[in-house]
Amino acid sequence: MSTDWMTPHLNYDSMAWDAIDEGEELPPVVREVDATLVVVGAVAASRDFYPVHHDKAFAEQSGSPDVFVNILTTNGLMAAYVTNWCGPDWDLVAIDLRLKIPVFPGQTLTTKGAVTRKYEQDGYHALDIGFSADADYGTHCSGTATIRRAESA
Repeated sequence: MSTDWMTPHLNYDSMAWDAIDEGEELPPVVREVDATLVVVGAVAASRDFYPVHHDKAFAEQSGSPDVFVNILTTNGLMAAYVTNWCGPDWDLVAIDLRLKIPVFPGQTLTTKGAVTRKYEQDGYHALDIGFSADADYGTHCSGTATIRRAESA
């Protein structure tokens, strides 16, 4: 599975606190979902062996058109979306998401987000990021993430 799609979205230099504005939009990330992402994300990365995530025949017998991304894979994709934007000096301290419509192999997943709150707390600079990911049938998930960085950084 190629990771070339993510190269333009990786920030190797961390975002500076003063360069971030509340309301700022994160650049969208578009990726094609394939069966490898679905299966590896479920079985290898999150040890979710429920067959709807790796066995197409079982998924179809269960009423699904194909295997589909599990919640832990979605969680990882959204965490990566936020942390790839802000850079390595920022820590992801919370993520909260709600699944909506499943996403299947062969679909395009478009993730977007924005800074909803910029604040200082307990010696850290902190940001709340609202995000959503849309696929062919509608919104796959939406949620919020909180990232922080030491003020002296």
